[in-house]
Amino acid sequence: MAKGKKDDSEDEYSAKLDMCLTDGIVKTGSGVLLGAVSSVLFLGRRRWPIIAGMGMGIGVWFAISDKNIKVNKSCARTQCILID
Repeated sequence: MAKGKKDDSEDEYSAKLDMCLTDGIVKTGSGVLLGAVSSVLFLGRRRWPIIAGMGMGIGVWFAISDKNIKVNKSCARTQCILID
């Protein structure tokens, strides 16, 4: 019986991790795209806006994923009330 609960929690963690990875790809790609567009339109085709946009996308992705995974890990053992 405990084995079933463990598999359910592993499946939930796996789903959250998959969502974080997908979110990271989207946010990093969006940052690169916004950096490239701003580079072409406003800054004379320089490289630094693309790198800065990518860095911002990775930073946002990390912050959101870290929050989502830590909330789920800390609430697994105790009862939590989440306020969004």
